[in-house]
Amino acid sequence: MLRMSLFWRLFGLNTVIVGTATAALLWAPVTVSVPVLLTEAAVLVGGMAAMLAASALMLRLGLAPLARLSRMMATVDLLRPGQRLPVQGNGSVAELIRAFNAMLERLEAERAASSARALLAQEGERRRVAQELHDEVGQSMTAVLLDLKRAADQAQGPLRRTLLDAQETTRGSLDEVRRIVHRLRPGVLQDLGLVSALTELTTDFAAHTGLPVRRSFASPLPPLGEELELALYRVTQESLTNAARHAGARQVSVDLREERGGLVLSVRDDGCGTPPAEEGAGIRGMRERALLVGAALHLVSEPGTGTLVRLTAPVPRDAGHAPAEGAGLP
Repeated sequence: MLRMSLFWRLFGLNTVIVGTATAALLWAPVTVSVPVLLTEAAVLVGGMAAMLAASALMLRLGLAPLARLSRMMATVDLLRPGQRLPVQGNGSVAELIRAFNAMLERLEAERAASSARALLAQEGERRRVAQELHDEVGQSMTAVLLDLKRAADQAQGPLRRTLLDAQETTRGSLDEVRRIVHRLRPGVLQDLGLVSALTELTTDFAAHTGLPVRRSFASPLPPLGEELELALYRVTQESLTNAARHAGARQVSVDLREERGGLVLSVRDDGCGTPPAEEGAGIRGMRERALLVGAALHLVSEPGTGTLVRLTAPVPRDAGHAPAEGAGLP
């Protein structure tokens, strides 16, 4: 029956049920009196109930694949690739499920390609903004600092104190601009590698938020490629930002290690946690980055238990290992 169309499948099932009921009436010693006796009414009602129950069961079995397809269509998420419905037989329902699975494959491929273009454009824009901040704003503020210093050296009394305060405020703003530039364009990632970049990122995070960070980085790591290193760095950066802004955490841990032929990044905090349904733009962005490099992102977070962000990425095993060092921050 799996090879039959849905129409003929349901028609055949109902034919079997009606035929069985008719045969039972023909061959059973059942008569109907006028007026109807209580025992006869009980037999008729019982037979009708049995026929309706059998019909409902057969229809439920016949329409079950469509119900599964409907649930999948309502819950499918292109940022969680690989969701497919099993296909059984060669009937019209099976062809419909195959078409749906093929559509999902096309949509996932198109989503991955569009996400890659968007993320590359985003990184390019980050580099451009960072360069402008460094070249334009940074140099202008440096010039203001020099002018304030010269004016403070020549001033006396309260005016000198005011100029010195303005100089310190400008210096603090310049440091903040440099920190923003560094977050937009992590030059250490290209110059010294992933482990050094993550070490600097966590150190800077601990210094500015006051949250202690425990980190553990495998050494040595295999060559990862620029896209994978950038994805690991940005996922760590976004996870730390979420821990500081939303989790109310007292401590954060960052772990990077090789496991079963892949690379596993884990960022865990002991904060308040969030319901699984509440995924903002930051988490969706992490999923898109994971999709871009063929990695799997898992988020475990429940109210009161903290949050774990786990990224598992495939790593080529035929490449040599490059030296890398990790450090610990109490």
